Amino acid sequence: MPHLGLVTLVVRDYDEAIAFYTGALGFELREDTARDDGSRWVIVDPRGSRGQGTGLLLARASTPEQEARIGGQTGGRVGLFLNTDDFDRDYKHMVAAGVVFEEEPRHEAYGSVVVFQDLYGNRWDLIEPR
Repeated sequence: MPHLGLVTLVVRDYDEAIAFYTGALGFELREDTARDDGSRWVIVDPRGSRGQGTGLLLARASTPEQEARIGGQTGGRVGLFLNTDDFDRDYKHMVAAGVVFEEEPRHEAYGSVVVFQDLYGNRWDLIEPR
């Protein structure tokens, strides 16, 4: 059955992106492989997914056009959604790690949610679905 395996996120630098996603967001580094063209194949996954869900392919910008898209791949909309089974735990971890939040947590009919930015300004929702 088809499933979404990876989503590419254009980044400025591999190592700073790895540090943010594994440190501030608690993701796991699944793969970091050097390629012949000088780029790297870097995949991070949410903690505990063991490559079974959708991962992020961190792709370093290699052209001016790609560099211009860093942090704005979705035109300012929330474009990535990080589901959690413990909203308070993950929110507190992210606050302590210095993640930028755009609002106070909200409790909606669909669950607890808060909008945050990654290190490039991409907008995410942290959600614990009901």
